[in-house]
Amino acid sequence: MNAPPGTPGTPAPLPPLAGGPGGADALRPLLDTVLDALRTGTAARRGPLPAGGPDAVAARVTAALGDVLPEHGTGDHEALRTLVHTLAAGAADPADPLCAAHLHCPPLAVAAAADLAVSALNPSLDSWDQAPAASAIEALLTRTLATELYGTPHADALVTTGGTEANQLAVLLARERHGPRLTVLHGANAHHSVPRAAWLLGLPPAQPLPTPTGTLDPARLDEALARTPRPVLVTATAGTTDAGLIDPLDAIADLCDHHRAELHIDAAYGGLLTLSPRHRHKLQGLHRAHSITLDLHKLGWQPVAAGLIAVPDTALLAPLAHQADYLNATDDTEAGLPDLLGRSLRTTRRPDALKIAATLRSLGRDGLTRLIDHTCAAAHHLAELLDAHPRFELHSAPTLTTVLFRPTPTDDDQLATLRRTLLLDGSAVLGRATADGRLWLKATLLNPHTTAGDLDTLVTLLEGRTQP
Repeated sequence: MNAPPGTPGTPAPLPPLAGGPGGADALRPLLDTVLDALRTGTAARRGPLPAGGPDAVAARVTAALGDVLPEHGTGDHEALRTLVHTLAAGAADPADPLCAAHLHCPPLAVAAAADLAVSALNPSLDSWDQAPAASAIEALLTRTLATELYGTPHADALVTTGGTEANQLAVLLARERHGPRLTVLHGANAHHSVPRAAWLLGLPPAQPLPTPTGTLDPARLDEALARTPRPVLVTATAGTTDAGLIDPLDAIADLCDHHRAELHIDAAYGGLLTLSPRHRHKLQGLHRAHSITLDLHKLGWQPVAAGLIAVPDTALLAPLAHQADYLNATDDTEAGLPDLLGRSLRTTRRPDALKIAATLRSLGRDGLTRLIDHTCAAAHHLAELLDAHPRFELHSAPTLTTVLFRPTPTDDDQLATLRRTLLLDGSAVLGRATADGRLWLKATLLNPHTTAGDLDTLVTLLEGRTQP
């Protein structure tokens, strides 16, 4: 038993735990400190990104933290106040309307709050006795979302760390069905994780097909399928990283059927459009894939990580089965304890399904649809502003929420310098993409709170930085 605090020669009390009967009471005052530090750090940043660039940010962090491992601790409140303030002051904040470079969304408050409960209770989804309720919540969530995508009686999904892991699992499952001679065909517009998955799994090098229009051309795919020995896995994309474009999924599925090839669709970015009556037609043919990647830390507003790989029948996940006596002993499984090891290639695994389930329950189908439609509308509004402006060139109308554009006149070197200047002074975070042989600025709008006024501010800022 601990001696009273302050007793000479006695050890200090042990720090409180986040779980157990006293966990909530121990967390409550610490949360006040965290929230205050988030507020002060955000105010100190004064924009979407800290000013000064990498060296200045690193210097401020070093000055604030000093000795990362001091001889004597500073206490919970001081440590949280210092570190959280420093993190927020030096953050690229996707909740700022001018932070629009990447597929990096501002998480919903309800999702972040649910994630706190996961951190406090610390379930691990590698055996049922570590996560009884969490494993049941995950099973309900994955079946619900997979059924939404496929509409089949036994559709299922696995929770992943994101699109990269989901794409790797898709290639792995196809390899297990067809063997190590599997060839992966993909458009040049595909996510880099697709050819990398073929390399990681020891398959023949993946074969990229040119996508000069930004999407996979069915005629080129037909030619490639005709000359490529079986077995073949074709990967299509519903929401490219550079421009948010969607491949012609139905036509690609027809070709895969004709040539006896399998189809995986990476819908990490665009998959949730299936919830929107206004936009779901863009995903025509999605349900015909043998597997689908979905990522809710993009157009799902979840804290990282929140990925999924969905399949039309849970039997397709059987190759992932694995046995370790200390986690899923055969007699335990036969006695009715759920076997979780085949639900991931990871062992220790957070129940990321909880924050997704909390969001779905809180917002419902109509609430999520409203966020999706509003964000897509914001992208179209920005595109219209730029298209009507004499000093900007719009690449094309957005398919999802990505807008590519260039100041005019300008060259690629000037454009790259402009983007870095905005980053270094902390005024805006815009991405870059190459299309039609030229460099473009990229605004990826994922903040449903972005207003028309915010977009006017962005255009005005860029006007001022591109004065002739």
